[in-house]
Amino acid sequence: MKKYDIFLFDADNTLYDYDKAEAYALKTMFERRGFDYSEDIRIKYRAINDPLWESLAKGEISKDDLQTIRFAKLFNEIGVQYNEVDFNASYLVELGKAPFLINGAEDICKAIVYNNKQVYIVTNGVMATQESRIKYSLLKDYISNSFVSEVVGYVKPDIRYFDYVFTNIPQVSKDKILIIGDSLTADITGGNKAGIDSCWFNIQGIQNNTDIQPTYEIHCLSELHKFV
Repeated sequence: MKKYDIFLFDADNTLYDYDKAEAYALKTMFERRGFDYSEDIRIKYRAINDPLWESLAKGEISKDDLQTIRFAKLFNEIGVQYNEVDFNASYLVELGKAPFLINGAEDICKAIVYNNKQVYIVTNGVMATQESRIKYSLLKDYISNSFVSEVVGYVKPDIRYFDYVFTNIPQVSKDKILIIGDSLTADITGGNKAGIDSCWFNIQGIQNNTDIQPTYEIHCLSELHKFV
């Protein structure tokens, strides 16, 4: 089994349990504003939010537009009157307070560092939210650096994003780098474009009906130990 020295992890739903954090932040925000909240609202939000992140990865919209559009659409659908920009800003703060981890995240990061290898985060997420979650999570001592698209200036899967990452990892050898992520569009396509091996974290066990092919596919993070 091939071994790697550098592990590039996506953040949301790869190391961090974004679903759990999202549910926490939405519930907190709706109740704080005096609005009724239910799981059905989160389902509606997810149906709006997920395609927008796919559009961001494809370069079809900006991150600022994404953050404005998602709550404007949600409020319109459920009949809520509130400023979507203000709501989004507060929502991101709450999201940053929820550093819930995917099962096995701490163990694999600890194993990587214990073996004198390195963990990096590569994310298209919102900078303030990502920094807050890293700061307050159990992973903070294992992460060598994080590359947030807002700072880089490009989003995954843009090759320029990965060029920036490679430039900022000392003594990098592409043959020793593995990118791990849940998104075929952003993470696996990005890895393929960048010429590095990729690992699709398919935690949902869904069928890959695209022409995007990862080097590996896993269903739980513990499967990564064989690459360390």
